[in-house]
Amino acid sequence: MKRTNRLWWLGGIVIAAIALLTLIAAPSTSYISNGSTYNRAPDGYGAWYAYMQKQGVKIERWQKPFEEIKANSVTLLRVNSQITPSELDFEEEKWIKQGNTLVILGVKGAITKAEFSTLQSSSVGDIKIETSKRSPNKKSSLELGDIFGAVVWSEKVGKGQAIFATTPYLAANAYQDYPSNFQYLAQLVTKNSQIFVDEYSHGYRDKTDIESQGDRNWLEYLAKTPLSPLLLQVGVLLLVLIWAQNRRFGAPASLETPVIDNNLAYIQALAGVLEKAESSEFIVNVVGKEEQLQLQKALGLGKIPLEHQALVDNWVQQTKNSSTQLQQLLRHSSQPSRLSDKELLDWLDKWQKIRDRTSS
Repeated sequence: MKRTNRLWWLGGIVIAAIALLTLIAAPSTSYISNGSTYNRAPDGYGAWYAYMQKQGVKIERWQKPFEEIKANSVTLLRVNSQITPSELDFEEEKWIKQGNTLVILGVKGAITKAEFSTLQSSSVGDIKIETSKRSPNKKSSLELGDIFGAVVWSEKVGKGQAIFATTPYLAANAYQDYPSNFQYLAQLVTKNSQIFVDEYSHGYRDKTDIESQGDRNWLEYLAKTPLSPLLLQVGVLLLVLIWAQNRRFGAPASLETPVIDNNLAYIQALAGVLEKAESSEFIVNVVGKEEQLQLQKALGLGKIPLEHQALVDNWVQQTKNSSTQLQQLLRHSSQPSRLSDKELLDWLDKWQKIRDRTSS
């Protein structure tokens, strides 16, 4: 029963750790959905998409990779969820040259001294713009802008064109009170017969695309997964497993039962009692007698306790050392007094020195 509970606890910890790491490492969902037509928040484009449908415009959400757009005379609207450079890649440029139009809102622009909130004149009325970012617009056709640079501009590419805007919120839900904004974006994208809104970049996938992705093997998954979050999750998982099992990798090592030394246990227990009772006199008396007996044995004087003076005379005769310290130790042992811990250690150290001099 205990093992089952432990496994449940272990599983819960692992799941919680992975979930926490996923939330930390994964990009913010709200950030990715900026500009999505499925998003009803102020930074979404749901209201503009509904507006286009009411106008009877042929518009469709595109939820597949860019490379799968096969039709011609198409306009693709891409509302970036982050600021990106306006340069086109090879596949995009090739596609536009065939007569298609690519509209990208929210590209890179320089921060200028322009006021953040302005009204820009257009053929459909004043357009509400809330950004101070502008493009130099040196080789492009100005669609919308001021003395500080272009807010919306277009570039001719082969038979088609690319249209860029420094703001990703040109016709966002927040501008529903500015109908000119909705009309202006509608005018930009209705240059071709078919209009696609890129939802693939916002994380939305077509059913057939999801099924094809499901066929990928785990090596492809690892190749496309950011390495840092993956290693972090694996590391935390291993740490949790090691902690839960309370052992390192490999089979558990059996612990040897320690051999109990009864004499040592008795001495340690007695020492603890004497220390609490502050009975250093008893220790001095007992240890002093034992030290005297060991000294007699070392001098070859037998086991019968001798008079202190006789012991001192023999020690001096054999070791050629001064008798002063030994006389003090023997006197203290026969007339013990209470000693502090430091004094007791000093007393034992002096006996150690007597033994060293005797054996040398």
